[in-house]
Amino acid sequence: MMLLNRPKILRLLVGRRERGKEFIRASAVMGSALEEMPNDRVNGIDAVGGGVRDVYGEDSATEDQFITPWTFSVASGYTLLRNPRHNKGLAFTEKERDAHYLRGLLPPIVLSQEIQEKKFMHMLRQYQVPLQRYMAMMDLQEMNERLFYKLLIDHVEELLPVVYTPTVGEACQKYGSIFKRPQGIFISLKEKGKIQEVLKNWPERNIQVIVVTDGERILGLGDLGCQGMGIPVGKLSLYTALGGVRPSACLPITLDVGTNNEKLLNDEFYIGLRHKRATGQEYADFLFEFMSAVKQNYGERILIQFEDFANHNAFELLEKYRTTHLVFNDDIQGTASVVLAGLVASLKLLGGTLADHTFLFLGAGEAGTGIAELIALEMSKKTNAPVEEMRKKIWLVDSKGLVVRSRIESLQQFKKPWAHEHKPVKTLLEAVQAIKPTVLIGTSGVGRTFTQDVIEAMASFNKKPLILALSNPTSQSECTAEEAYTWSKGRAIFASGSPFDPVEHDGKVFVPGQANNAYIFPGFGLGLIMCGAIRVHDDMLLAASEALAAQVTDEHFAKGLIYPPFKDIRKISSHIAANVAAKAYELGLASRLPQPRDLVKYAESCMYSPMYRFYR
Repeated sequence: MMLLNRPKILRLLVGRRERGKEFIRASAVMGSALEEMPNDRVNGIDAVGGGVRDVYGEDSATEDQFITPWTFSVASGYTLLRNPRHNKGLAFTEKERDAHYLRGLLPPIVLSQEIQEKKFMHMLRQYQVPLQRYMAMMDLQEMNERLFYKLLIDHVEELLPVVYTPTVGEACQKYGSIFKRPQGIFISLKEKGKIQEVLKNWPERNIQVIVVTDGERILGLGDLGCQGMGIPVGKLSLYTALGGVRPSACLPITLDVGTNNEKLLNDEFYIGLRHKRATGQEYADFLFEFMSAVKQNYGERILIQFEDFANHNAFELLEKYRTTHLVFNDDIQGTASVVLAGLVASLKLLGGTLADHTFLFLGAGEAGTGIAELIALEMSKKTNAPVEEMRKKIWLVDSKGLVVRSRIESLQQFKKPWAHEHKPVKTLLEAVQAIKPTVLIGTSGVGRTFTQDVIEAMASFNKKPLILALSNPTSQSECTAEEAYTWSKGRAIFASGSPFDPVEHDGKVFVPGQANNAYIFPGFGLGLIMCGAIRVHDDMLLAASEALAAQVTDEHFAKGLIYPPFKDIRKISSHIAANVAAKAYELGLASRLPQPRDLVKYAESCMYSPMYRFYR
C-alpha cells in the first residue's frame, strides 16, 4: 500500500492541448489517492486566472504553472505515525488503520481534527510558563504538522505570542538547553567551500522562501549566535499559518560565524562554534558563497529574508544583494511597512496627511532608519516633492542625542540623511520639547525610555499624540500601554511591537494595537512567490502598507485601533499579497504570466490548508 507524500505529487498532466485545459484527476490512474476532495478543487486550472490550482486542495498555486508528474511513497505503520507531514494521530479512520497497518499502534478511539484541536488547547492552557507552551507547540509541529498549523490559524491571537514574540526571545536564549531535533539548516564556517553540498542535505527541493540569520542581533537581546535559529523557525511557521505558504517550501537557516557573547562561549550547553565572530573579508566571502549557493540550488525566484543581522551587516547585505537576488530584510523593510500602514490608518484619527505631521524616532538603527525612509518615500509619492525635502520632517535620536548636522562626520553612513540643521540636543525629553513631534516612535531596543515626562510633553502640545513603542520583546518596550494611556490622560493613540492587554482608564477601555511585522511579511512573501517576482522594489513595500491600512475599519477606529485584529490575518494577507503582486506586474518584475484576473481570489487559492487529507 502506497501513501503519497503530497497531493502535489499526484498531479498528472495526462494531456493538454492548450493553456486553460483541465488537469485530469490522478486518482483514477494511481493506486493510492485522496478519498475526499472539495468540489471546487477538481479543476487543475484556476478559474480566476491563468495559474494552476491544486487538484487535491494542497497549496500548489505558489508553485510553477506546469509540474512534471512524479511519485514518492511513504511507509505505512509505525513509520507513518512518526512522519509529521502525514501523521494524523487518533484521527486516522478505521478504514485508514486497516489500509496502512496502524491496527494496534493506536488506541481504538477515532477523534476528529476538531476534537484533537480542542484537547491540545485545553492542555496548552494548563501551562503557566510561556516557554513550556512554546516547547509544547514545537513538539506538536514535529509530530503532527497539520494540527500545529490548524491550531495556529484558529487561535492566532492567543498563540502568536507563544510561537513568536515575546516567547521566542526566551526560547533563543535557552535554545542550547531545549534543543531536541533540527528544524532547519545550520551552516557554520566549518562548511566554508561546500555550502552548496550542505544545502542539498535538506530533504525538500522545491524551496520558495528562506529565512536566514547570523544571530548577532536577536530581537532586543543581542548576540545569541547559533541559538538564533528560533527566529527563522518562528518566522516561517508564520509564513505558513498567516500567509499560506506551504511548509515544505520553507527553509530556516542559521549562519554560524561565531559569537561575541562570553556567556554563551562559556556555556557547556551552547550548540554553536566557540570562537569570536568572523568579520571583514572572511565574513563577506562566507556570505557571498552562501548567497551564490542558494541561487544555484533554488533558482532566481527564491525569496531570501534576512533576519536579525546587526546594523553594520544588515544594510550592507541588503544593498549588495538587492540587485542580484530576491532579498528582503524584515527588520528594515518589514518593520517599516507595518509602521507606515499604522501611520496611514491613524490619519483617520489624527487628521491631515502624512506630510502635515512631524516624526521623532528614539533609535537610529536598521529599524528606525528603515521606517523613516519608507515614510519619506510615501510622503514624496503623495506630494510629488523630493524625498530629500520630506526627510526634513523626520528626526532621529540615538545614544548621543539628536542626530544633527554638526555631528555628520562621526555618524554612520545610514544616519547621515537624517542629520538636519539644529543645535545639539542630548536627551529624548529635550528633543521632544524642541521638535514638538506629532508622532513619537521607539525603535531603541531599550525598555522604559518613554518616561512619564516624555509622554506628558507629547500630550501637552498634541490633542491625540501617536505613541509607537516598537521594541521587542515586552521587557524592551519603550513604555507599556497602561503608561501611555495613563500619562496622556487617555488621549494617546498607542501601538507596540509586543502585545499588551486592554487598559481601563477613567471608565473607558482602550485596546492597544500591535505593530507586529507578522501583519506584513507573510502576505508580502506570498505576493512575491505567487507572481514569480525576481526582485523587491520599494514600491512593493508601499503597496503592502496601503493594503494593510485599508483593512482598518470604522469599528476598529472607534476602539482606538490603527491595525485590524489578527483573527482576520489570512484575509489581510491575501489583500497584501494581491497588492504586492499587482505592483510587481506593473513594474515588470513578475515572471509568472499571464497575470490572474482577480489577484485577491488567486492569493486565497494559493494558501495552504491545514485540514487533514483522507487516504485510501
